[in-house]
Parts: sequence; C-alpha cells; structure tokens
Amino acid sequence: MNIVAVVQARTGSSRLPGKVLAKVAGAPVLERMLERVRAATLVDRVVVATTTLGADDPIVELASSIGIDCVRGNATDLLDRHVLVARIHAADVVVKIPSDCPLIDPATIDQVIGAYLAHAAMGRIDYLSNLHPGSWPDGFDVEVMSRAALELAHREATRAIDREHTTPFLWDQPARFIVRNVRWRRDDDAWRRYRLTLDYPEDLAVIRNIFDALWTRDRHFTIDDILALLTAHPELAAANAEYLGASWMDHHRHELSTTHAGDLS
Repeated sequence: MNIVAVVQARTGSSRLPGKVLAKVAGAPVLERMLERVRAATLVDRVVVATTTLGADDPIVELASSIGIDCVRGNATDLLDRHVLVARIHAADVVVKIPSDCPLIDPATIDQVIGAYLAHAAMGRIDYLSNLHPGSWPDGFDVEVMSRAALELAHREATRAIDREHTTPFLWDQPARFIVRNVRWRRDDDAWRRYRLTLDYPEDLAVIRNIFDALWTRDRHFTIDDILALLTAHPELAAANAEYLGASWMDHHRHELSTTHAGDLS
C-alpha cells in the first residue's frame, strides 16, 4: 500500500500567526517537524497541504527547499486538501498529522500506522488514530484512514466541522465506519500533565525549551525522551500550563456524538 503522510500547514493562525515559520533549533518549526515525520519508516511519502493564499507562499518555498512536495487547496476545507493530496499521489492510506504537532516522533507515527496495518491485514479498517479517546500527551496526533473512507467523507460531508477538521465525519460515526484507537501504553497521567502542541506563544516557549535540550543530542528524540526531560525539569513545561486540556472540540461538543473517553476503542 502507498502510505502518504499529510502535514496540513498555513500561516494564518488566529492565535499565533505565522507559527509554523517561527524558529526552533535554528530553523522554521515546520522544517524541524518535517524532518521528524520523514524519519518514520512506514511512511512512503510526506506531503505538505497548504492553502492557495499568497500568505502561504513561504510554506511552499520552505517545502521545496527541503525536497518535500506541497499541494495547495481551499483555506478552510481541509478535507478537500487531504483528498487532493491522496489523488495527486495515488495514496492507498492517508496519515493526517497537523503542523501544530512539531514534537511528533517517528516512533509514534510508526506505532499508529503499524496498528492500522495490523487491522487491515485482518479485514476492513476505515480509520485508526491515537486520539479517540485521547490518552496521549497533547501534540502527538496521528490519524490513519483508508483512501476509500476519505473519498466517501469528501463526497458526503456537509457540516463545516467535518470539512474544516477533516476526519470527524469518520470517527464520529462508529456505527457506520470501522474505527479503532491506539491507547497510550503508560499507566499514568503524563498525558494530562503536559501540553506539547503549538497554538499559543506560551506553547512555542515550551517547544523551544524541549528542542534546545534534546535536539543537538538526537534529532529524532522520542516521546519518552521528552517525558523524561519534563519529569526531571518540570519548569520547562510551566509556560503553557494555563492551556492544559484546551481543544478545538470544546466549541463543538454539541455537534459531536463521541467526544468522551470510552466512546471509541
């Protein structure tokens, strides 16, 4: 199967404009993230999906400079952008990784894809992630879906939430689609104590702290390396503590059926 990882990226963030171009470890945060995604052994191709807006020309230039293809599409219809990538690159399996997860590690990506492939070997699987229900530290989001399921969502989804967030049409209908989840292997609350995603200036401060401490030792440092660092130096993650647990779902729970732990397994 042709497995294509799609990193959605734009400069027009309302909370932190231009966040993907902010510098960490001497390069734009998007470049550092793409290095990490590229290192996943089960990904055949990495593609950046950005918008047709002129403000996102620097993203296209950055991707080109490091040899990564960039597909441009609708600014708010991310479902359409992912389908464009799947069609252009003849993907059988699409892996969705948002650019606000710059600390995502290759091992996590491979673990989630590997779980998808194991289910696929036993029969049909439409969608698998490590998000529903959540049990991983925020910022390690990996969603894997079949091209067929993605195309079906593209044809039928009409709600704004389904078009903007790409995958709710699939995971919010477990009676219709075969949906599976990869739970965090550690039996602790580390996933609740740390926010490792990029939405606010405070998040950027935490991410810079982690890159500064780990990147020069190992460019592909893992989630275990990060948690060991933060356990030893909790002050490095203090800057964004006020946003712990914040999610885009907070504004859409009335539209969703499966947002509580235990809804999906």
